[in-house]
Amino acid sequence: MRRREVLGAAAALGVPRIGRAAEPFPSRAVTMVVPFPPGGATDVAARTLAERMGPILGQPVVVDNKPGAQTAIGADAVARAQPDGHTLLMASGTTMTLNPLLPERLSYRAEDLTPVMLVTTLPFGIVVRKGLAEDIPGLAALARSRNGALNYGSNGPTSFNNLAAVVVMEGLGIRMQEVSYRGDAQQLTDLMSGTLDVISVGGSSALAALRSGRGTIVGWTGEGQRLAVTPDVPNFEEVGPNMVCQTHFGLLAPARTPPAAIARLNAAAARALEAPDLRQRLLSEGQYVAGGTPEDYAAHLRRDAARWRDLVARLARS
Repeated sequence: MRRREVLGAAAALGVPRIGRAAEPFPSRAVTMVVPFPPGGATDVAARTLAERMGPILGQPVVVDNKPGAQTAIGADAVARAQPDGHTLLMASGTTMTLNPLLPERLSYRAEDLTPVMLVTTLPFGIVVRKGLAEDIPGLAALARSRNGALNYGSNGPTSFNNLAAVVVMEGLGIRMQEVSYRGDAQQLTDLMSGTLDVISVGGSSALAALRSGRGTIVGWTGEGQRLAVTPDVPNFEEVGPNMVCQTHFGLLAPARTPPAAIARLNAAAARALEAPDLRQRLLSEGQYVAGGTPEDYAAHLRRDAARWRDLVARLARS
């Protein structure tokens, strides 16, 4: 008898139909897309996490750098990937907070990606060229004495590090002149050479300036506890309100990824973040370890969008 006839006869007799067993997840290597070049803070967070998640999942987790277009190239690649849990995005605040507020940047929609876990949050360090100022009051006095001529580097008016500089300037009641760059590396070079007075950069870049001996971190734009890696450096919120600005790194998968796969990935990331050496590595890079559920990450994204919508719109018009 042909297979169709056999199945039909079995159904007529009430014999249960035996289907194929569900394919275990993951069934092959998981790709974690990083929408930045190798070596930056996002890449470090991704590789540190991927190294630990692989053994937990029983499959390798391979980092794939796809930089460009304000992280949109990497995000778009994941949004278009097969929604089976085998492709992840290590997103930044630019990807999931700022880009959706500036839709002209987008080749993807925020709804094309589904949260897995908020991995870390990280503040920005306001770094002053060595010898110009040693603390927050010193920076404020210096800026006032220069009457707005003090310059600072950013990655563009609507970048997160410029948002950090703006909230600090408005909180301290000072003005500085923005100089736009394509990334942190050239800012660091120009600060160290004396071309730039101040830079507003994420943890690892700020720490690189400090360790070079040519820059002083006068304060962080973090919230709550000070960064463990620089316990003597205050957060700006310690001297005044409304000077908190943090970006984040988080894992996302393509929309319509099965909930069971999302849960498995979240659990693997949570176990990985429990490792003391992994946590220490992230803390040493100027990051706060987060964690939590996919719903926690979704709520974080909603709060961030509400927090920055008006300021991003104002900076985009300027």
